[in-house]
Amino acid sequence: MTKDTVLNRRQLTDTVIMIPPDQFGYNPQTAPTNRIMTDEAKQKGIDPQIIRDQAVREFNGMVAKLREADIEVLILDNRPGEITPDAVFPNNWFSHHVDGQLIIYPMLVPNRRAERQVENLKLLLAEAQVRGTEIHDLSELENEDLILEGTGSLVLDRVNKFAFAMESERTTKEAFKRWISKLDYEGFFFHAFDKDNLPFYHTNVVMSIGAGFAVACPAAIKDEAERALFVEKLREHDRELISISLEQVREFCGNILHVNSTSGKQKIIMSENAFNAFSTEQLAALVKFGDLIAVEITTIETNGGGSARCMLAEVFA
Repeated sequence: MTKDTVLNRRQLTDTVIMIPPDQFGYNPQTAPTNRIMTDEAKQKGIDPQIIRDQAVREFNGMVAKLREADIEVLILDNRPGEITPDAVFPNNWFSHHVDGQLIIYPMLVPNRRAERQVENLKLLLAEAQVRGTEIHDLSELENEDLILEGTGSLVLDRVNKFAFAMESERTTKEAFKRWISKLDYEGFFFHAFDKDNLPFYHTNVVMSIGAGFAVACPAAIKDEAERALFVEKLREHDRELISISLEQVREFCGNILHVNSTSGKQKIIMSENAFNAFSTEQLAALVKFGDLIAVEITTIETNGGGSARCMLAEVFA
């Protein structure tokens, strides 16, 4: 096994957890901080059940496509007795790490906090023969109004133990500082804004990091010195930077995930909307790092305001 293979396996996994959108719909609790999501039921007079059913079809199609690409998909059922319209985005309430650590996160709004189901997650990991995990529950930070929504708030260079986080109502600086201290990471905290000069809701909408490359929108960072340092940090360790525009951020070009297949082939997962928004040159740059898997999840993107990366919680089995 080469050194590059070992390093890639620290950054990339071949196993993800997904949660079905059984209760999916526009979430009025998260809408004030996510200006990408749209209430189609209200705006277009569509029955919410029709939207929910379409989201389930998109989810099932995505699961099938990932499995066809030899990516291991573990399904965690929704928490019973709770109304959790955003449960399809599990990467916000937990993250799993190559050393076996399982981190549980503080969430901004009540119906997203209700998504957390640690015991059921532990059972699923045990059934999948994932080695014993050390749990760090940071959810008590909510009592101090400190929020950090998993790998929505955090974009990780796992190999070099470096984390990026963008300030928003869902990502507070003090929570980030405590996270990097606990996990022995270094970190870069920055500020990024949309065309209306409002912060994006999550870091993983603005950027992603793979093995050997990063996709990011430096133009979203208004402060020139901060932008220059951001680009410098992204280009460290011979990482190729693929820059995207503010318009491409809204099409979820930054919300992609680099993974391995179970046979060791690298893949890059994105939505069809993101795929169609990338330029020919950008796609050519990406395909050097893996086969592109584009999934049709327009209903989930439109009504939930999250995309392919948000639907995938990595497990390092």
